[in-house]
Amino acid sequence: MSEARSRLLATASRLFYAEGLHSVGVDRIISEASVTRATLYRHFPGKDDLVVAYLRAADDAIRAQVGAARAAGGAPAEVVRAVAASIADGIRSPGFRGCAFLNAAAEYPDPAHPVHQAVLAHRQWFLSTVTELLARTGETAPEPAARHFVMLRDGAMAAGCLTDPVPVCETFLLGVEGILRYRDANP
Repeated sequence: MSEARSRLLATASRLFYAEGLHSVGVDRIISEASVTRATLYRHFPGKDDLVVAYLRAADDAIRAQVGAARAAGGAPAEVVRAVAASIADGIRSPGFRGCAFLNAAAEYPDPAHPVHQAVLAHRQWFLSTVTELLARTGETAPEPAARHFVMLRDGAMAAGCLTDPVPVCETFLLGVEGILRYRDANP
């Protein structure tokens, strides 16, 4: 990745997450990234392409968190807990403004739009990954359990930017424990 493209993506990502996708214009991104309009359009044919690149970068970051949880090893349930803990850490982080993907879906509701498609691709990967992680714990119904996990995550991400994130994270982590305990109680 060229230095200019990297700077454009970093600037756009910061602004998009903090202020929203539609509210940030390309002129502002160009100005804050200290590049020319031609440089922007050489790397990103349009703003939507830049938004999709932002979401792909967010997806890469989440994949890296899951990869780190897996690499840390431990029992399969510990990997699930580590993924949940990384989500809670994000919610408690300074400047947390909710889930980048849920925010993008709200701004781009058309399921055929490339931005919405990037959201759906990420969510499908995340659901599949959580399903696979829960299956490794011995969960006999990993798909519904994974959907439960994802719904808990979605709720925590929404609530975590509206109220005190501490009890939100405690509730989310207790919910994940409930999923894991349910499996243990119903072999």
